[in-house]
Amino acid sequence: MTNAVITTHGLTRKFGEKIAVDGLTLEVQAGEVFGFLGHNGAGKTTTVRLLNGVLAAQSGTAEVLGLSPAKDGPALRRRTGVLTETPSVDERLTARDNLRIYADIYGVPREQIRQHVDDILAMFELSDRANDKVGGYSKGMKQRLALARALIHKPDLLFLDEPTSGLDPVAAKQVRDLIGHLSRDEGHTVFICTHNLTEAQRICDRVGVMEQGKLLAIGTPSELARQLGGRAGLEIEIAPDQVEQARGILHGLALDSTVEHDLLNIPGVDRESTPKVLSTLATAGISIYRAAPAEPSLEDIYFAIHNRGLS
Repeated sequence: MTNAVITTHGLTRKFGEKIAVDGLTLEVQAGEVFGFLGHNGAGKTTTVRLLNGVLAAQSGTAEVLGLSPAKDGPALRRRTGVLTETPSVDERLTARDNLRIYADIYGVPREQIRQHVDDILAMFELSDRANDKVGGYSKGMKQRLALARALIHKPDLLFLDEPTSGLDPVAAKQVRDLIGHLSRDEGHTVFICTHNLTEAQRICDRVGVMEQGKLLAIGTPSELARQLGGRAGLEIEIAPDQVEQARGILHGLALDSTVEHDLLNIPGVDRESTPKVLSTLATAGISIYRAAPAEPSLEDIYFAIHNRGLS
């Protein structure tokens, strides 16, 4: 059984003769962090607008949180939060005033606004600067405030467009950690539009790859690697003087291997085969200092899908 919060079938949107979203069919499950991958112009932002009822589709259907974006747009938007790639916060106001204004716009009951604003400032570690004007904030603090604003009305579904774009490594990690907390601990479903494949691999449970308005593939990185015929592998660090002995043992198991800086890279070893390989080496007296899976990265998978889509 599925617990989908987003379901689309054949969703299509054109701008003149250009097809921005072409027959999109997908499901996003409650509580997951879903990555919507693609370069600029792939159709990601148009899809988010369709799913929030800001744009109407020419054909196809969509259901979001049990509502029709086309028919129930205002009601739906009260239950979703959207963070654009370049969010604007009023730098003349304090963080507290920014959040109060948006809480009022989104219909948070007046008697609850103060406590709710205090709670969300604490969640995003902004309480100490809550009464400072936002113009004096760092870019990372502004991004956290923008994310807090998108959550001010406690939406069930959160849409984020390049949430770590332009942030330094510390600020980017803070935002990634917050996204994980929102999904894992707060139960929010998070839909992330990005072309940052490294970030997507770190935080997304599943991903979909868009190209020229079409959804080319969807699944976990491991599932996509298998669909594309990507070969899993195993990387083992062993004693330098045992490298050739280990390679001979692997050859006896019909496994190829390469060596780089005392690391044995063994392609074609899946999770189920790993214990047997390690046990055979250890029984033969090979000192194994470290073993780790060597699976295709999301970047490898993305470009394989991209190239297949162009062929």
